[in-house]
Amino acid sequence: MKAVILCAGLGTRLLPYTERIPKCMVPVANKPILFYLLTKLVQTGVEEVAVVVHPSQEQITTYLRKCTLPLKITIFYQAERLGIAHALRAAEEFIGAGPFILLLGDNLILEPLESLCARYRTAKDLAGVLLLYEVENPSEYGVAEVEQGRVFKLVEKPAQPKSPYVVAGAYLLPQEIFTAIKKIRPSARGEYEITDAVQFLIDEGHSFGYVLTDLSYVDVGTPKRWLLANHQMLVANYQSRVAIGANCKFDNVKLLPPVVVGDNVMLSNASVGPYVTIGSEAEIMNCELSETICLSETKLDNVTLTEDILAPWSIGLNTAKERMINDD
Repeated sequence: MKAVILCAGLGTRLLPYTERIPKCMVPVANKPILFYLLTKLVQTGVEEVAVVVHPSQEQITTYLRKCTLPLKITIFYQAERLGIAHALRAAEEFIGAGPFILLLGDNLILEPLESLCARYRTAKDLAGVLLLYEVENPSEYGVAEVEQGRVFKLVEKPAQPKSPYVVAGAYLLPQEIFTAIKKIRPSARGEYEITDAVQFLIDEGHSFGYVLTDLSYVDVGTPKRWLLANHQMLVANYQSRVAIGANCKFDNVKLLPPVVVGDNVMLSNASVGPYVTIGSEAEIMNCELSETICLSETKLDNVTLTEDILAPWSIGLNTAKERMINDD
């Protein structure tokens, strides 16, 4: 089975961070979101993956060309950002025949993708399988209405959702999805929606099953969700541990796990943690940090931060908090 990862989005709700970092490259526990998606595919047994990017996203292509995971990676381009389904069309020739896995480049999931494959194999009448997750605010997502183990309706960001279940950024889709994409029209927001394409196939008589996961899932689309993803990935991968990179210098430092520190970091007179990641080349002095992400090369002196994201360029303190208020 092949796979496609879509990474061409702008990430406007993560501005100003995504002015310099593509959304799929924002670090979670000091690794890009894209790393976790590629690793998930390797664990599932996928050997070939297409990654769809915008021509301007050179950071992504550079990262992929240096990737050492056992994957054959082919890069495709979406020149116009016209939605998820439109981006997927770029990889049509790559897919060829047979079902494939589709992942969205800004979604972190802990559910093994093998559960989608197993669901597909055990039900001979299924055209595809969707990963679903129950949320409190389904109107922000693609909502799935289900009945007797099947998805019978998909609606993108409905004002009044009829179900608490949302598509968690992972799909097992048939080759016929490309026919559907060519027949659907742009949505009210001017995009070709993957939910509309799947709904087209459902209306044509194709049956889609689902896997309802109770493991963590985060659409890393806002600063609040970015911090939540960082928290959850630290819990999942580090629990009560501290991970420290190479050539770090500490002086009078208290670490409250889980904490991840990159390479060449200087810490002095600081209390760090819990749930903090610090990127490489950072300098932190006279600070107290918790539930915080410090990007590489960030320099801090004499501040106390909780639930914040710091960057080395011109972003003031509490930027994330201000944007979180707007999100709410």
